[in-house]
Amino acid sequence: MSVLESLANLDICPGDDTIRILVATDNHVGYEERDPIRKDDSWKTFDEIMNLARTQDVDMVLLGGDLFHDNKPSRKSMYQVMRSLRKNCMGMKPCELEFLSDANEVFEGAFPHVNYEDPDINISIPVFSIHGNHDDPSGDGHFCTLDLLQVAGLVNYFGRVPEMDNIQVKPVLLQKGRTKLALFGLSNVRDERIFRTFRDHHVTFFRPTAQAGDFFNLMTVHQNHHAHTATGYLPEGVLPDWMDLIVWGHEHECRIDPVQNPQTGFHVLQPGSSVATSLIPAESVKKQVAILSITGKEFKCDPIPLKTVRPLVTKDIVLQQLPQFKQLQDTIDNRENVTKELVKIVEEMIDEANDEWLQVQDIPEDQIDEEDRPLPLIRLKVEYTAAEGGNFDVENPQRFSNRFVGKVANVNDVVSFYRKKASSKRTNQDDTELPERLLEAMGHGVQGDDVIKVEVLVKEFLEQSSLQVLPKNQFVDTLVQFVEKGGSGTMDEFVNEALTKSLKAILKLDEEADFDVDQAVETWREAAEQRWAKNSGSAVAAKRRLKPRPEDYDSDLEGHWGNNDSHWETVTSVQAGKSNGRGRQNASDEDVEMGNGLFVSQQVEDSVMAEPPKGKRGAAAKKAPAKKAPAAKTAPATRARPKKKSGFVVDSDEEEQEEAQEDAMSEDVFMDEEEDDPPAPPPKRAARNTKPAATRTAAPRATKAAAATKAKQAKQTTLNFSQSQRPAGTQRVAQTQKTLEISDDEIEEDDDDAFEPIAPPTRSRRR
Repeated sequence: MSVLESLANLDICPGDDTIRILVATDNHVGYEERDPIRKDDSWKTFDEIMNLARTQDVDMVLLGGDLFHDNKPSRKSMYQVMRSLRKNCMGMKPCELEFLSDANEVFEGAFPHVNYEDPDINISIPVFSIHGNHDDPSGDGHFCTLDLLQVAGLVNYFGRVPEMDNIQVKPVLLQKGRTKLALFGLSNVRDERIFRTFRDHHVTFFRPTAQAGDFFNLMTVHQNHHAHTATGYLPEGVLPDWMDLIVWGHEHECRIDPVQNPQTGFHVLQPGSSVATSLIPAESVKKQVAILSITGKEFKCDPIPLKTVRPLVTKDIVLQQLPQFKQLQDTIDNRENVTKELVKIVEEMIDEANDEWLQVQDIPEDQIDEEDRPLPLIRLKVEYTAAEGGNFDVENPQRFSNRFVGKVANVNDVVSFYRKKASSKRTNQDDTELPERLLEAMGHGVQGDDVIKVEVLVKEFLEQSSLQVLPKNQFVDTLVQFVEKGGSGTMDEFVNEALTKSLKAILKLDEEADFDVDQAVETWREAAEQRWAKNSGSAVAAKRRLKPRPEDYDSDLEGHWGNNDSHWETVTSVQAGKSNGRGRQNASDEDVEMGNGLFVSQQVEDSVMAEPPKGKRGAAAKKAPAKKAPAAKTAPATRARPKKKSGFVVDSDEEEQEEAQEDAMSEDVFMDEEEDDPPAPPPKRAARNTKPAATRTAAPRATKAAAATKAKQAKQTTLNFSQSQRPAGTQRVAQTQKTLEISDDEIEEDDDDAFEPIAPPTRSRRR
């Protein structure tokens, strides 16, 4: 049967200008894979989704995060996912989508192109995906499972967030016929951090400069959709109002019909999860995926129910409110009667679940074998609080659940018994009052199905105690990573690193100075907590970037440009982010046209956030002028570096390197990459500082002098740099210089004195 005949049978009329996208989120492949009954549920449903993409003849698949349930999935999970992707996404059918954006900017992977344009593989249905909170990057190299799938050519991984406090969202631009699609992706970031990042206006969206109004703007995110806490979610109002549709991941409740936001005007689509990971009412909603049909600026959403999902039915009852139980509370030894009535309720729920599964199937009931019927998931929550003087004698929940072996899939947690809380406070055996928020979290864990998070427990415990050496926030993040990501050795590395750095900080203090060791350690710990709060989550791992291809390069004769290792360069994400962050701070809230074919649009309403923007970075971004001002006026004000406390000692080499990098950027002096900074000359060179400041080595010497003066004041080194005594007027002239083009004659003048020996260092510490 041909493709056209299949489409005719499916009643699908694809158009040359219509982009069809299958949307799914939160597949959680690998969930309960050790359970003897439910071990294959997750990958079977994912395989069904990919089969729908092939049979429905979509142009692409969009996944909204949490493809895997574990950060380090098993071989079985990886095998099943790669098998489904290869079976359904590869083929001879050409992909009709035209890729318009720069792959180096949106993918940042080892291969700088979209997978269906790779000449070595045939991709008929491309898959685009962001990462969620379960399959996020971690460990050495900052890789995740999507990186492995991307390097294998099966998935296009976009929406990376290398810096949590400087987020740049760049679109994947696609076109089919006259329909243009701008696909934005924002992978998971900790909810409190992304709330703060949007509040402080540190999120930048890029849009195409040409015909921006002709693009259909589609964005996918993976965050909390509702305010579980004051700052633990992503408000819809902070997203740009020029978006057309938001695909919201992370929330497992299926809301397949798009809902329009009255404030911003865009629609929000929440597909939900494809497998139930918790036995709650939100998970019991019928699981579906959606097919988006985009034509021009219009779209249509067609929901498709999933047939391989195990049915789930939940129910919450209060025994005191039901007549069959109310008359039993005054009876002595009423356990047997209470158990019989509860068994009847569970049996009714099993029948209801089986009927729901049959309604989704296209096969008549008489043609379905009993072996093909999946055992349902049942959860009955029972509040057995009795009236005064009465009592409900309930059976052990484990023993009660085992009554339904062979009838349900969750044979150990069919029922959940709880009583109404008598008071909001509770004390332990030592009569020590526990924090109220901890008691609330523990109360939810007893009465409901919300799991008590390790992060909540540790934070509340640390607030009641005190750490003298280990930074609290880094301790919490490391412990959460150890528990959730299974990183072996992370706690040992964290403790050893903290002890080593604190000991070095103490040893570097002046031996003759009168200082308190406890106060010095406390100062170091506070500084470490501030640095971690600012830089936590940033990807510091080195990444490869493809060099620009020359115009005269012939790929037919010399091969693909990206296949040669010499055409790649190694960059550090944090350093790149710093330069982008400084440039972005000078941008206004309006659209600013960029040189790379995109322009920035930063629109965040202050009324959405409860708190005003904090910090110098936000202020600099708001009031910076559009034109570049002289460096003498703006350079000291725009350098947003964390202030170091006097008791905290930083290594002098690292301090000089950071200062030199930032000063070089702020002074706009173009340096030759092959020429290193000359070493610091001895004091006899001080008289030659009367040369004009327009020479090549003037700017780096000024930066070395600034770094040396700062280090000298903090007693971090005793190197005597002669430039620290140069006149202030000369430094001021060097800072106010505009961008200069250096001639070869000026370079030759400084070649003689670029490699003079360094003055021997002296020690300020007595032995």
